[in-house]
Amino acid sequence: MTAGFDIQKIMALLPHRYPFILVDRILEVTPNERVVGLKNVTINEPFFQGHFPGTPVMPGVLIIEAMAQTGGVLAYASLAEQQRNELMYFMGIDQARFRQPVVPGDQLIMELTLLKSRRNVSKMLGKATVDGKLVAEAQIMAMTGGTE
Repeated sequence: MTAGFDIQKIMALLPHRYPFILVDRILEVTPNERVVGLKNVTINEPFFQGHFPGTPVMPGVLIIEAMAQTGGVLAYASLAEQQRNELMYFMGIDQARFRQPVVPGDQLIMELTLLKSRRNVSKMLGKATVDGKLVAEAQIMAMTGGTE
């Protein structure tokens, strides 16, 4: 297991930037196994202006994106050093479920476990929790290096 790292290290791995980087910290990562990431959900997020005025709720698609970005860190950490400069692409999502709303002030904890990895494709099981309660889950697939 590798100790976690901050936003600077995350941005060194992922191409995402504000306002679309949705992981604030990696709490732990074990290459080829699992990663745990954290997203502090704050009212100043741009999507809260329209989702929904008076009742701000983090869109489910952005919860999935936050899990995918966290999974991207796991996938990059699991690659050989010479492959880490390749872009990673979101390939697919299966069995997505949303259990309860995520609102400003929540701390979203995302845990992704590697289910399968073959060549340049990884499949992960993602679970997102707030205060220990499951708020979302999905199987996520990612690919490095583009199409062949």
